[in-house]
Amino acid sequence: MASDSTFDVVSKVDSQEVANAMNQSQKEIAQRYDFKGIGAEIDFSGEKILMKANSEERVNAVLDVFQSKLIKRGVSLKSLDAGEPFASGKEYRIEASIKEGIAQDVAKKINKLIRDEAPKGVKSTIQGDELRVSSKSRDDLQATMALLRDFEEADLQFVNFR
Repeated sequence: MASDSTFDVVSKVDSQEVANAMNQSQKEIAQRYDFKGIGAEIDFSGEKILMKANSEERVNAVLDVFQSKLIKRGVSLKSLDAGEPFASGKEYRIEASIKEGIAQDVAKKINKLIRDEAPKGVKSTIQGDELRVSSKSRDDLQATMALLRDFEEADLQFVNFR
């Protein structure tokens, strides 16, 4: 009797890479001519990332700089949850956060996708902020991984393949 093979589906972000992207963004904003004298800045405020500038277009440009640095450091933009620009006194702000773990509603969508489209013998269970996928066939598990790589709503990684 062969035992089941399994792997875990997780959504993790390397916080050091996010910090590096933040530092690179701060340096670029301080040096770029088009950001001079407009109060543009980006910084951590607790768990959130706060971007400020004197106009809506400039604060969107700050967000664009930060997104480009995240991409260069290998952090998926699916993990960045940026809000809309809002006025705060004389400046505009954008609050963003980095999503860690798989939210419950997203986990249910992944579970449904596996039930509907994965090979027949594949089962999945939600375990906190990750999913465990199991099957008797390793080939079926690899087909399920290929199916989940196209999932749009979250940045997924596959760990503990046994």
